[in-house]
Amino acid sequence: MQIQSAFSAGMQGLQRASAGITEETININRQTQQNRQQEQDLSVQDRPEATPTQAAVPARDVTQSLVRLEQQELQAQANVRSLRTADEMLGSIIDVRV
Repeated sequence: MQIQSAFSAGMQGLQRASAGITEETININRQTQQNRQQEQDLSVQDRPEATPTQAAVPARDVTQSLVRLEQQELQAQANVRSLRTADEMLGSIIDVRV
């Protein structure tokens, strides 16, 4: 096993996990904003003087995005562990342990 390939794989995995965390965070923010807007629209429609502009739409669930966010976090942790292991192996090979 080449040390460089272990570092490369760990870094690529960490970058993918970081991108996934960013994407899911944006999705959660977007869904939360949409939910708030739907709640405001529904509260306006409940007023007797208001005319309904759209049918009541149930709020979107952010549960899936939260689960995917947790998966990305675990993936990032696993890749950090692989980087740490590759670093320790390199230190052992050249006998320079810190």
